[in-house]
Amino acid sequence: MLRQLIDNFLLERTEISREKLADPSLKMVDLGVDSLGIVEMLFEVEDEYGIHVEDVMKFQNMTLNEVVLYMEQIIRDKNGGQLPDLTMAAKSSN
Repeated sequence: MLRQLIDNFLLERTEISREKLADPSLKMVDLGVDSLGIVEMLFEVEDEYGIHVEDVMKFQNMTLNEVVLYMEQIIRDKNGGQLPDLTMAAKSSN
C-alpha cells in the first residue's frame, strides 16, 4: 500500500512514467523529483500514516525502493512493527 501511494503520487504530480518508476537503480533526483516534490510526497505519506519525517533532503540521493523501505520502517516503528493499511492508518490518526 505504501509503495502504491508513493507511485500514484509521483505519477499524478510529475512527468515520471511507470517504466522509470520500475527502474530500481534510479535515485529520486534521477527521476526528476526535486526537493519540493520530495517534501510534498513525504507530506502525503505523513498525512496518510500519521508519522513525521525528519531531514527530508536525504531522500534525494535514495532510490525509490530505498525511500519506501525507509518510510516503512518509520511506520512500523510507530505501529509496533506493523504496517497498517491506509484505511486503518487514517482512522487511528483521527
